[in-house]
Amino acid sequence: MSRAVPRSGADAKTANTTTEPWTLSATEALAAFRSKELSPVDYLTSFIGRITAEDERINAVTEVVEEAVPSAREAERFYLSATDDDLADAAATRPLLGLPVIAKEKHPLAGRGLTQGLLHERDTIADNDAAIIARIRAAGGFVHARATSPEFSCATITHSPMWGVTRNPWNLDLSPGGSSGGSGAALAAGFAPLATASDIAGSTRLPAAFTGTVGYKAPYGRIPGAQPLAADWYRGDGPMTRTVADAALLAKVMVGVDPSDHATITSLGFLDDFDPAEAADRLRGRRVALCVRLGDFPVGKDTEANTRAVASALESAGAQVEEIELPWTAERIFETAFTHFGHLLAPAMRKATRGHEDTLADYTLRFMADSEAVAGRRSFFDGLAMESQIQAELASAMDGFDVLLAPTSAVAGLEADASYLDGITVGADGVGREGGENGAGGDSGGAVAASGETAGFHLDHYWQAHMTMPFNICNRVPIVNVPSGMADCGIPTGVQVIAHPYHDVRAFEIAAAIEELCPWSGLAPL
Repeated sequence: MSRAVPRSGADAKTANTTTEPWTLSATEALAAFRSKELSPVDYLTSFIGRITAEDERINAVTEVVEEAVPSAREAERFYLSATDDDLADAAATRPLLGLPVIAKEKHPLAGRGLTQGLLHERDTIADNDAAIIARIRAAGGFVHARATSPEFSCATITHSPMWGVTRNPWNLDLSPGGSSGGSGAALAAGFAPLATASDIAGSTRLPAAFTGTVGYKAPYGRIPGAQPLAADWYRGDGPMTRTVADAALLAKVMVGVDPSDHATITSLGFLDDFDPAEAADRLRGRRVALCVRLGDFPVGKDTEANTRAVASALESAGAQVEEIELPWTAERIFETAFTHFGHLLAPAMRKATRGHEDTLADYTLRFMADSEAVAGRRSFFDGLAMESQIQAELASAMDGFDVLLAPTSAVAGLEADASYLDGITVGADGVGREGGENGAGGDSGGAVAASGETAGFHLDHYWQAHMTMPFNICNRVPIVNVPSGMADCGIPTGVQVIAHPYHDVRAFEIAAAIEELCPWSGLAPL
């Protein structure tokens, strides 16, 4: 069953049954601030009220940041007395003025706790703001709450001994994904218009897909990160939002050279040519490569149907869509990525957790063990060689196309409290469940049955069910995840819009066109 949920207009108002300020996007709120129809204080208050009313059952927020209130009051005073010239200057120099942002807890705020979900770090206090937090503040935005993540952001579900289980607002039995699951859940629940996220293997795009939100994975170097792992070319911080326009708004603030991260690149004029209002009109003649399975990923029927519906909408609007194949296997992608993790991330995790192993989540211990095992049989150079082959295969497949369109996750959903230590079995409803080796007589390993049926199919490792890691291996490509429809299990599905290296504007344009052609609410019906 494939269905879309309206995002705007009368239908959206009927679906939300409210015109509360928290339903407004950041872009809509800015317009209301400038016209004096909405106060930044009232906007902030509506989100705090929403968190208070709904977060007990969702558990997406680690803390509310009281310093947001004076920041909102300062913005309110500005807008009340601002002239047209003042507003124009603010739009250029403080484009987030008056907007609340929920920050992933791993992004430090000076003077506040910094645990990364680890129990033994519960008394650690951050000395400085993360680079992206400093840029948000400089742009007039402020952090009003912080969002949960799994330990060390090393899982694609969001639960930990530190924070407990974070649940998907669309279906509380299921996970919002991870590792930026708290950010995705908070956006879908109406706790914030903007959120920070990070992505080393899909940690922005997967929760965006599972919560019906927008996530941008920037090319490596576009957005500054924290040393020393900023040198890891798989990773990248970025925005999550409810609309493509809002993702562009926050991304523009985050990008550019920062002296704290020598990998950062200049981004002058970033997205200057992007206009979401014109995106659908610019589709004619655009060439879109459609790849439903990225090789042999076991994509569920509802996810495939939603992906093909998006492709059909693009084609009907004038784009040239051609289905292609890629010579990848989920097993090869996993082996390549975990070679990388075993040589870079696992040693960092071991050092940070030594002596505290008895307090760690089971999935953290398993991640380190699995990545170390792969790195034990493959050298760092072996990993580079495998990566270069995958990069070359992607470049060849995308030659002559503007973007590649693919599902974000092969499975429609994950259980909220599962750790997937014994692999994953896909049920008839598209939900990946723990264990069940060779479930329902299914095959095992990295290839789906020839019939295309995925129910009962078992994978040895649940990371093999996610279609995001290839594009961390090929991490110069920009990607925007946008909703594609609803899965049978009652949560959204997403598609990745992948552009050529550093051609971010094309990814944003096609994503905005999809958003217009396939409207979406962005808010779960709590």
